[in-house]
Amino acid sequence: MASATDAVSTLMVQKFGVEPAAVRPEIPLYELRMDSLALEEFRILIEEQLEIDLEDAALTSRNTVGELVEVVELVHSRTLR
Repeated sequence: MASATDAVSTLMVQKFGVEPAAVRPEIPLYELRMDSLALEEFRILIEEQLEIDLEDAALTSRNTVGELVEVVELVHSRTLR
């Protein structure tokens, strides 16, 4: 199973056309053109890939890539227990 960081980076590059060098922890999602619709699509893709449920995660385009990864890692670690 892929790590949260790898899964987030791979999906952003492959599904949303983000340049790999742009996927950095400090970058807000809106700078990567991740609006609310893209975030919802991303949520579904990451849930399927990592077999987790991000339904309760409160993410907006103002969050950074790093914050997104932290949420995914937190939910993923709870799922593994």
